[in-house]
This record gives sequence, structure tokens and C-alpha cells, in this order.
Amino acid sequence: MKPHLGLLFAGLFTTLCAQAQSPSLTFESAWDRLQAGSDQLAAAQAGVDSKALQSQGLQGLGGPVVQLSAAAYAYNLNLDVNLDTVNKSLSQIGQQLPPSLHAIGISLPQLPSSYSYNRSDTGTTKNISFVWPIYTGGVTDAVRGFVQAQGDEARADADKTGQALMTQLVQRYFGAQLSARAAGLRQAALDDISQHDAATAKMLASGVISRVERLQAQVALEEARRQAQKARSDAELAAVALARTLQMEALVTPATPLFVLTQPVEPLAHFLSEALSRHPGLAKVAAKQAQAEQLHQGQEGLRKPQVFAFGQRQLQTGQADWVAGVGVRWTLFDAVDRDLLAAASAKQIEQAQRTEQQARSDISLLVEKNWRQLEQTRRQFLATEPGVTLAKEVLRLRRAALREGTGTVLELMDADVNLAKVETERAQVAYDYVLALASLLESCGLSDSFSRYASRADVRIEGS
Repeated sequence: MKPHLGLLFAGLFTTLCAQAQSPSLTFESAWDRLQAGSDQLAAAQAGVDSKALQSQGLQGLGGPVVQLSAAAYAYNLNLDVNLDTVNKSLSQIGQQLPPSLHAIGISLPQLPSSYSYNRSDTGTTKNISFVWPIYTGGVTDAVRGFVQAQGDEARADADKTGQALMTQLVQRYFGAQLSARAAGLRQAALDDISQHDAATAKMLASGVISRVERLQAQVALEEARRQAQKARSDAELAAVALARTLQMEALVTPATPLFVLTQPVEPLAHFLSEALSRHPGLAKVAAKQAQAEQLHQGQEGLRKPQVFAFGQRQLQTGQADWVAGVGVRWTLFDAVDRDLLAAASAKQIEQAQRTEQQARSDISLLVEKNWRQLEQTRRQFLATEPGVTLAKEVLRLRRAALREGTGTVLELMDADVNLAKVETERAQVAYDYVLALASLLESCGLSDSFSRYASRADVRIEGS
């Protein structure tokens, strides 16, 4: 017995020291820390920022484009000219000259049989040009709208990520609170049962109880010790999970207790209305539909003529070459079937519309399910109150009966264990209520209002 008690007190002392060194953190502080340090949230926000910058960068799409170009060049030109044909022609002409000219020695000269010409030079050229789309059939507006819709989709994904992380934090944070509560209850029951076990040892020595009753007390003590050790291990694991979630090296002691609103929350119609206007899933579907619509507009815009102004001028002093004008480009035929592409983009719009209808139905069903689950858990929690009251009363009566000699130590031990059991079950139902509330708020896109509901709670269950 003594070695067991030594190990028990050593483990309890270690746990108490760890709790004393663990920083206390409210749920709001934990959420702020998770938002600041979550790689998942940071990645989602980077996607939003990327699309926002891309949208800003395309605001001037369709405006004038001015280009400056310059070149430096060098050339060498070689040209060989064959003059035999020319010499023959000159000979023929010379034969036709008057004989009197030949008599005085006048004749046409002969050219070389060939002549080589070489020319080389270096130079530079500079010019400025511009193109200004005047009418593009709505293609540029479609491109800008498409990128903006992509940004809306990225924002919806980021909101969904934040909502899911809030629910995960609720699970880890209040899970650690529940485990701490269960460990405290099991430890309190173990402390009481240890005292009762010591009393049975004295009673056996005095001959008040039989050896069987003494053995039953020892078995009850070992079972209580096992339950306390398991609860303590579960509490440590839950604390580690919470610390890992918050990216903290030290274990965290939750400061915000489990809570329950004994009065019903807002009616189902309120949450349905909020969900159909704020759920990030619907925002994403709307963004997908906007992308499909912009793509369709772009396909239709390619069918229309495009009008643009253009100009170019050499950058030099004196007489400079320049050109300016207005052009029209209209594709009358190409190898791509524009009708089929337009039909395909129209089908994408239809797909997005039908997806939205299905999403509204699914979200409404999910909200109703979560709302009913929350209400059921609330009623279940209220139903646990008589059981806790009864367990406390039974424990009081067992203590009185033992003092009066009408009860047994084993009955008192059973009462201690039963009280710890019903109080743990009550805390578990409170935890289920908190999770149901977080799930309901997430399905409505209202996770950021979780703390507001927590502040309205009229029942709070401390962790230990």
C-alpha cells in the first residue's frame, strides 16, 4: 500500500506543478493567437491577397499601350556586276559609228569584264509607338470581372477555413477543459476512497469488519486509482493537443470554463436566414457562377469587331517618319467553333445555378440538424441536474450511515465513485453542448459570434 500511495502522491505533485507552470489562456486569447500563427489561415489569406493584387493590376486593361523601341545596327554589302553583256553592246554600237570617226581613231571604250561593289555602315534607329483599343466587344471587362470573381472565391475559401479552425479550436480548447474537469473529479474521488481504505484497515484490525469487506475496499481503491490515472493521462494528452494547435511549447491551462445556456437560443428561422446570406459555401458558389458568366461574356465578345487606334514615329530631329490611324479587326471565320464554346460556357452557368440550389438545400438541412442537436443537448444537460443532486444526497446519507454504524465503507466508496461519475457525465454533456453550438454557428457562417454566446451563458462548469 505504501509504495502505491507514494507513486500516487508523486504523480499528483508532478501534475500540480505542471499546472502551476502552465500559462492560463482565455478562449478569446487562444483564438487571437491561432489567427496570428496559423499557417493554414496565412495560406488562405495569401491567396486572397494574390487575387486582390491581380485584380488591381488589371484595372487598366484595355487602355493605351505605349512602347519605345531602339536598335543599333551594322551592315556590309558586297555586289559583283558582270559587264560582258555591256561590252558586247558597246562593240555593236561602235561598229555602227561613221567610218570617218574610225579614221581619226575615235572608238567606244571597253569596260572591265566585271565590277565589284562594297558598302558598309553603322547606325541606330529609335521610334515610339502606341496602340489604344477603342472597342473590344466587352472582352476586357469580362477578363476583369473573371479575376474579381476569382478573388471572391478565394475570400470565401479563407472564410471557410477560418470557420473550420474556430470549430477545431472549440473542440481542442474545451476538450482540454473537460479532461481537466474529469481528472479533478477522479482525483477527488480517489482521495476520499484512500481515506476510506485507511479506515477499513483500522476497522479490520479492530474486528469491526470482515476480511472480505477489507478486500472489497482494496479493490475499490485500485479501481479508483486506475480511473484517476487514466483521467490524468487523458487530460495531459488534451493539453498537449491544445498547445500544438496554438503552436505553443508549454502546456496551456484553459481559463474559459465549459458553459451552457439553459434558455433556448434564437429560433431556427433566424439561423436559416443567416446561413443563406453568410455561409462561405454559398459565397463560393456565387463566385463560381460569376466566373462562368464572365467567361460567357468573353466568348461572346470575341464574335464582335474590335476597333483600335495606332501610331508610330521615329525619334530623330528634322524630318521623321511617322504613321497614325484607326484600325478595325473582325474575325469572320477561324477553325474554332464559337457557337459550341458559347454553349459550353452557358452550360457552366447552368451548372453553377443548380449547384447553388443544391447547396442552399444542403446548408438548410445542416443548419436544422445542428440547431435540433443543440436544443436536444441543452435539454439533456438540464436533465442531468436531478442525477447530480441525487448522487450528492446519497453520498451525504452514506456518510451519516457510516457514522451511525448502519452503513458500510463499501457503500460510501460506491457513493463517492457514483458522484464523480455523474458529475463527469454532466461535464461531458456541457462539452457536447459547446461543440453543438460551434457546429451550428459554423454552418451559418457565424463562428465569429461564438464568444458572444459564451458570455451569455448562465451555467459554467470549471475545469477542476
